[in-house]
Amino acid sequence: MKYSTIPVAQSIVAHCKAKGVRNIIISPGSRNAPLIIGFTEDDYFKCFSIVDERSAAFFALGIAQQLRQPVAVVCTSGSALLNYYPAVAEAFYSDIPLVVISADRPSYKIDVGDGQTIRQDDVFHRHIGYSANLKQDVSHATDRIQRYVPETIIDSVEITQSHIQSYNDEALNEALDTAINTGLPVHINARFEEPLYDTVKEPSVFPTIEEFQPLPDEGFEEISKCALAWNAAKRKMVLVGVNDPNTVDQNFLDTLAQDPSVIVLTETTSNLHHPNFFPSIDSLLAPIENSIHKEEQFKLLQPNILLTFGGLIVSKKIKAFLRAYKPKQHWHIDKVKAYDTFFSLSYHFKMRVNTFFTKFHPQIENVSSTYFSYWNTVKENYQIARQKYIDQIEFSDMLAFHQIIKYIPENYQLQLGNSSTVRYAQLFDLKTSFQVFCNRGTSGIDGSTSTAIGASVYNNTPTLLITGDLSFLYDSNGLWNTYLRSDFRIIVINNRGGGIFRILPGKEDTSNFERFFETKHDLEVRKYCELFNIEHLFADSQKSLAFAISAFYKASERPRLLEVSTPRIMNDKILLGYFDFIS
Repeated sequence: MKYSTIPVAQSIVAHCKAKGVRNIIISPGSRNAPLIIGFTEDDYFKCFSIVDERSAAFFALGIAQQLRQPVAVVCTSGSALLNYYPAVAEAFYSDIPLVVISADRPSYKIDVGDGQTIRQDDVFHRHIGYSANLKQDVSHATDRIQRYVPETIIDSVEITQSHIQSYNDEALNEALDTAINTGLPVHINARFEEPLYDTVKEPSVFPTIEEFQPLPDEGFEEISKCALAWNAAKRKMVLVGVNDPNTVDQNFLDTLAQDPSVIVLTETTSNLHHPNFFPSIDSLLAPIENSIHKEEQFKLLQPNILLTFGGLIVSKKIKAFLRAYKPKQHWHIDKVKAYDTFFSLSYHFKMRVNTFFTKFHPQIENVSSTYFSYWNTVKENYQIARQKYIDQIEFSDMLAFHQIIKYIPENYQLQLGNSSTVRYAQLFDLKTSFQVFCNRGTSGIDGSTSTAIGASVYNNTPTLLITGDLSFLYDSNGLWNTYLRSDFRIIVINNRGGGIFRILPGKEDTSNFERFFETKHDLEVRKYCELFNIEHLFADSQKSLAFAISAFYKASERPRLLEVSTPRIMNDKILLGYFDFIS
């Protein structure tokens, strides 16, 4: 094995190894050479090479999303680091432990006109769990330290280096423990002076690595009191946003589903299923919004208690409803965070969902109520109406989604793009064997492809990415790597622009709208497939889509992309017409 001669580089690698940070995504550079040497020369680490830092960070996010373990990204100095920011923000709001390790120039070369230098310390300070700004070694390139900043050496080089090593070890312990404990991203910034490529065969640094200490659970003392309130309430609503598959005991879910006083609203990204759950929230709420008895209906739906867990919510309608018709109590279960999304938060149980229900479940009982039966009848009615509407509409985004979701094989990992894609998926019932993911932390269109490819690396099942044309084109560099599996599949819904803007207020059929909001384009998806050696299939009708799907999922030597072309002008009318029809 080889080790960098730079102590702080050795320390970073040793701390990562001790804390189980095994997957390292590296973007090429020179200033990060000491880190590249350390990680790639140790067989413990699984190293990936991704040129584009923005894609690299989302690729790492996809791996961390699947493993629920810290994954590191390593870059050189300068603007390379800033390209990580979109994924860092996504990780921050999605509780994904991304470990950003950036190589930096010495502090005395910042803001003096030296090349490839920016102010890297604390660059993510508003969207990070912890920033470790490591100190530069004085035992390496000592002659330059003495020339430029001699005041940093106190007493002797050896004593100063000992203090630096202690400081850096403490910061590294804190950074990695934060990532493991909280699921938040962390940033480790390391200053390196040349020479950068020198190596030794044995480590010269033996860092102090503290044993990991998990965060304690909090909120047990409130569970019994809340159980009493639960048993006294006639209307309880459970709302679940982004939630990892197979993380909630089905026995607890069955209990909620069988209580007449409980309705459970689930989003596509919740990965929770039961025949009594309500998986299409907007289909439930839209008819109420359009009703002449809106006030009366909303009050019937208004819960006494709202129980939430999981990540962020897609549905704007449920957020608007619960903000206007607030529950008397809102409880949230999460080990780290509790957003006051509906401005009525009462309790935050700082524990995992199963831990909460293990204590809560024995203390609750079914309550006589018409709450579930009434709204279940409403659900059954809109399900019948939805099928009638699907049977009569022309080929469009909505009909394409209905057809696509219907024919996805069992046991697929489903990665959804943002904007229209995830919202259309919310309208349809998905198979219970699917694992569903979407970057809902910041809800951006950037990084969907890169995340999906990263997520596919360690998933035993095939991965399908469903995305829009703008999202696909925006993240086309996500395909620029050697890690696409032959069973990786992409469906691009191509309506030649940002179709979601046509359903938003202020839409006008003008050239300015098409250019600056919708962003109409004539780019050819097929040419991107040729560039990245991906098989391309095409459909622009219900019949051609059925034909394409019959071949799309078959085994292949290369990944496949199915481009589904839909009418740009008509999609918004059909979607809005759906909500009118079921009303």
